[in-house]
Amino acid sequence: MKVSVKYFASIREAIGQSGELVQTQAATVGALRDELIVRGGAYAQSLARGKLVRVAVAQVMRDDTAALEEGCEVAFFPPVTGG
Repeated sequence: MKVSVKYFASIREAIGQSGELVQTQAATVGALRDELIVRGGAYAQSLARGKLVRVAVAQVMRDDTAALEEGCEVAFFPPVTGG
């Protein structure tokens, strides 16, 4: 299936793009993240399993167990703080 992946803040800066259309076999957000990590380089560093990364699916905060659907939007971003 194809999903739209968006990257924000430091993840976007490291990867060098704000988003892409990804062809994936992943059924969940966690599996998609693992597929992206396997690409290596900035993907592996930015999305590594030891790093705290927030994820939204269709603009709703989700965890790694969230199911993916054809054409959905998945956003990865680092935790942010405000003041």
